[in-house]
Amino acid sequence: MELSITEQALAKVKELKSANQHYLALTYDTEGCGCGVNGMPTINWKAEKENSDLAVECEEIPVVVHYQQKVFFAKKMTLDYNGQTFRLTSPEGVLNPFISPMTIN
Repeated sequence: MELSITEQALAKVKELKSANQHYLALTYDTEGCGCGVNGMPTINWKAEKENSDLAVECEEIPVVVHYQQKVFFAKKMTLDYNGQTFRLTSPEGVLNPFISPMTIN
């Protein structure tokens, strides 16, 4: 799995990072979506890499994904920022067009 981050997105995720957060995590948010297969790909900062996390290839920053959530993401993805929201895409299409910076903590 590979993630490219645009310059605009990289600047914004770094701005949202606190001192103790070291990994950008790709997560599959199922909160309020019914069951575990209904959800939205999103991103969050986390302090530690856990045993259940897999490394995601990314030149810009360390990125991880939980091994059970890997199936919800594409093999190659791009994270972009348009000045208001993040957008996660792949060559196959849009994974999540509206990731709010307010949800990244």
